[in-house]
Amino acid sequence: MPVPKFFEFFGAFLDALKDGNTHSAKEVKETIARAMNLTATDISELLQSRRQTIFSNRVNWAKTYLQKAGLVETPKRGNYRITEEGKKALASGEVIDIDYLAKYDTFNDFCSSSRENDSDLAHEDTDESPAEILDSAYQQMTSALASRLMDEVMKLTPAGFERLVVRLLLNMGYGNGINDAGMVTRLSNDEGIDGIIKEDQLGFSNIYIQAKQWSPERTVHRPEIQTFAGALQGQQAQKGLFITTAKFSEGAVKFAEKVKVVLIDGATLTRLMIKHNVGVSIEHTYEIKRVDSDFFSEEL
Repeated sequence: MPVPKFFEFFGAFLDALKDGNTHSAKEVKETIARAMNLTATDISELLQSRRQTIFSNRVNWAKTYLQKAGLVETPKRGNYRITEEGKKALASGEVIDIDYLAKYDTFNDFCSSSRENDSDLAHEDTDESPAEILDSAYQQMTSALASRLMDEVMKLTPAGFERLVVRLLLNMGYGNGINDAGMVTRLSNDEGIDGIIKEDQLGFSNIYIQAKQWSPERTVHRPEIQTFAGALQGQQAQKGLFITTAKFSEGAVKFAEKVKVVLIDGATLTRLMIKHNVGVSIEHTYEIKRVDSDFFSEEL
């Protein structure tokens, strides 16, 4: 089943603490998962960022909201206990949601800054926690940037595209510290090789590149990879990279694995360009921080 919305964990979180004892975060999550009949697959589903599970993220935000309302307290790091207000909330029989928490001034103070900007994070019209909203927005913006980036890449001349590929590999760290580490071969005599990256000073190890600026809708099939593999043999090359703005067929991927040719399609190309700042520039930088619990556990 889908992981419940983060505010739908409020009641289950309080119920896991109803005995009044102090419970660890692990205990609380296990109790909630059992109470809500969540499977191992449900609780292991990851956020888009792949850094945390959706279940843990939403339970943690539920704890934050309950704590801001004064229904839960943290007597020590990573441990939680229900407060008298929390017990009253459970005993009331009311649905404990964001509207319920809005009865508490401390919770409203917590939400006030976002309300002033008409962007209150405590909405119930989404199943996403605040962290997920930010993560989703980042993914959408990155996807839009990748699309615009591909449009610009397709405007390059074939020679310009080959230079871009070499520049990308150098930015990724290949040939680091080597003079003239990357080069584009002459179009009139490239023998099926569009570029070369030197991996060591003496040239014992090189990466040979085939760069094809084809329509993003086109599919590259096995014969094209076979032709490139033949060109690598002619150069007695051990390492080959086939990079294109198009996509690869399953047959091409399987053949490339056999001949040890690395394939980079259009989607991967734009992702790497964004990651390694090729053809893009940083517009804004946001830092998402968390409390450093280790700092507060030390003797100050």
